[in-house]
Amino acid sequence: MNRKAIRDLAAKELGLKTAKYQYATTAEELQKAVTEVGMPCVVKPLMSSSGKGQSTIKVEADIEKAWKYALEGSRGDVVEVIVEAFVNFNSEITLLTVTQRNNPTLFCAPIGHRQERGDYQESWQPALISDAALFEAQDMAEKVTEALGGAGIFGVEFFIADDGVYFSELSPRPHDTGMVTLAGTQNFNQFELHLRAVLGFPIFEIKLEKAGASAVILAKENSDRITYSGLEKIAALPKADFRIFGKKTSRPYRRMGVALTYDTLETPIEEVVEKAKSAAKLITIKY
Repeated sequence: MNRKAIRDLAAKELGLKTAKYQYATTAEELQKAVTEVGMPCVVKPLMSSSGKGQSTIKVEADIEKAWKYALEGSRGDVVEVIVEAFVNFNSEITLLTVTQRNNPTLFCAPIGHRQERGDYQESWQPALISDAALFEAQDMAEKVTEALGGAGIFGVEFFIADDGVYFSELSPRPHDTGMVTLAGTQNFNQFELHLRAVLGFPIFEIKLEKAGASAVILAKENSDRITYSGLEKIAALPKADFRIFGKKTSRPYRRMGVALTYDTLETPIEEVVEKAKSAAKLITIKY
């Protein structure tokens, strides 16, 4: 989960295309890094997840706030941040990549996703990108996962831009955006793929069978006495499902579950996404 180790592996050792970046261990170094990278830019703790501690610097006054917020959202005892230049991208994708012990690396169909506050809000599969961009992303994903080693599923994130594909991040585990596979989009969902690879069971192929979407169910308040209503409304919808994560406490913007929808591969993916977003709104969290 160390962003520095992953980014340096990708950019410096493997030569993959990434956004321009710098590191900082103090507020003063952050100021210098922002000057070198340029504004707007994104600041992230070296170790965090789900967008925690991530913020955007648009003007000089944002720098001090970004430093404090990054430290609050950081995991472990690493006091360091990465500063990334903005990439003028057309879309973001996650390429779920399955490495196997004695069999070839496999790829799921690309997953598109939308983020707010550095955290994903909706994801859909398949993401509509060109064959050339997909091939480039697969080549990068195979190189970085092979260098890391191990068997299992990796969530490799990319920016798709006019000037090519940019490596963004990597998660060495099932990915948040990959929850869309729980909608039955593939012959195996991401958790089944991860388990099979870890156990050493050969995976012959990953086959896309449906179009699907996942939309988050977000909490709005802090509470340790949460209940849900509206689950029966989603249950009554055709081609829909849901997962409630069973978290005992809530806080603003915490993901408490996902609404899932699916349809045929011929169905416009925008329609499937809108159905997932509408389904998520049917669930009410009581605090």
